[in-house]
Amino acid sequence: MQIIEANGAKIPALGLGTWQLNGAVGARIVEQGLRLGYRHLDAALIYGNEREVGEGLRASSVKREDVFITTKVPHTELAPPALERAVKQSLANLRVSDVNLLLIHWPNPQIPLAETLGAMCKMKQAGYARHIGVSNFTVALVDEAVKLSSEPIATNQVEWHPYLDESKVKAACEKHGIAVTAYCPIARGRIGGDETLARIGKTHGKSAAQVSLRWLVQQNAVVIPRTSKVERLSENMAIFDFALSDAEMAEIGQLAKAGGRVVSVGWAPRWD
Repeated sequence: MQIIEANGAKIPALGLGTWQLNGAVGARIVEQGLRLGYRHLDAALIYGNEREVGEGLRASSVKREDVFITTKVPHTELAPPALERAVKQSLANLRVSDVNLLLIHWPNPQIPLAETLGAMCKMKQAGYARHIGVSNFTVALVDEAVKLSSEPIATNQVEWHPYLDESKVKAACEKHGIAVTAYCPIARGRIGGDETLARIGKTHGKSAAQVSLRWLVQQNAVVIPRTSKVERLSENMAIFDFALSDAEMAEIGQLAKAGGRVVSVGWAPRWD
């Protein structure tokens, strides 16, 4: 498995997104993913399924130390006392003593970022999280977070796929040694019908979705595709045995150029 190193964190480049993976299906997908070789689980308190993620981990018989676990603090729980309660609830749900990576799920302009980052650093220093990071942060917020945090920021998790140009965020993160984690990396399934990606995939014996994931990985992104289908787990893993040419990378990169970039802040998207 390819590893992305960022400010001390060693993050498996492919993770299993767990949004909407609830109940027995969620636990089964996590278990099967780990059995197939996934070593990175992406969870969040607000998903309401951390217990299922923990159940899948234990059922897989894969050692806890071999799995990189990410979870996130909701935007409503970013005041220091609430943040600490949320983190302890996540650990109880997952039935682990710590997580590898703790993220601010969404920024909250009603709570000073300095207070939130102070609490996040405290969680790391107390041993509840090995690394901290952010999610859905704009360029300006990334720069501000770096200035305010006494601990290194490992990643900024954002929506990123060929239809969404995140080059400015990527550049800002690279400046600070921060990895970019791409959620919805196959554009909520829309990638499957893309003629350009399908054509490029055909030359490599791959699907359009695999091409999208590979395009991101070749830019040193961490990708966390979500699926509820066991057969897709193996397909998503099969992105490390081929490479896109420079011309193919550039052609895919043009897919977003006509549209601009939407950045989500809080729960309302805005143009940036």
